[in-house]
Amino acid sequence: MLVADDEALVRAAVRAILARDPGIEVVAEARDGQEAVDAVREHRPDVALLDIQMPGLDGIAAAERIHRELPGTAVVMLTTFGEDDFIARALRGGADGFLLKADDPRELLTGVHAVAGGGAYLSPKVAARVVAGLRTGGRDAAAVGPLTEPLTERLTEREHAVLALVGCGLSNAEIGRRLFLVEGTVKAHVSAILAKLGVRNRVEAAIAAYEAGLVGRGRDGGR
Repeated sequence: MLVADDEALVRAAVRAILARDPGIEVVAEARDGQEAVDAVREHRPDVALLDIQMPGLDGIAAAERIHRELPGTAVVMLTTFGEDDFIARALRGGADGFLLKADDPRELLTGVHAVAGGGAYLSPKVAARVVAGLRTGGRDAAAVGPLTEPLTERLTEREHAVLALVGCGLSNAEIGRRLFLVEGTVKAHVSAILAKLGVRNRVEAAIAAYEAGLVGRGRDGGR
């Protein structure tokens, strides 16, 4: 994976946390957004962990480029800033996860594994802000577009089941095991769901599942 932050001490601290997990290997570091994009082009990591406020090209702009040009790399924002505007911009830009530097270090490991496996991850504090925005019609809800019940009605029964499990934070492999599907078939269903809902990533799809009331059903495979 790639770690991008303009502060060397932060990069060192993040690498120390990631080094606790033998399943994670940091293949590159970057000091700004442009270096991050260049490093992703060169190394093609599974995950890019980006700070938001970096000189030159910031983390959100870098996330947008990576999402557009190198979709094989999942993007997680790791930042001090949990304001609604940053969350909304990151989700619009295609980020697959959003973590706060104040979170428990275990959240970092959990989030990296989740997005590397094809899932999406918001730290509990960020998820609480998104849910609050949905309930109050705040900026987080508006940022991801009109994700309402009529849109989910476009989905097939199987796509509803897959979306429900996406809403529960499951990866493609986990969804496949739950629904007795091969991972490639799940990936195809997820792509179709994103297209039908008009959303950019699994985070926005998960919000759609929440809004449509599918998340509770997802825990038993949509039955």
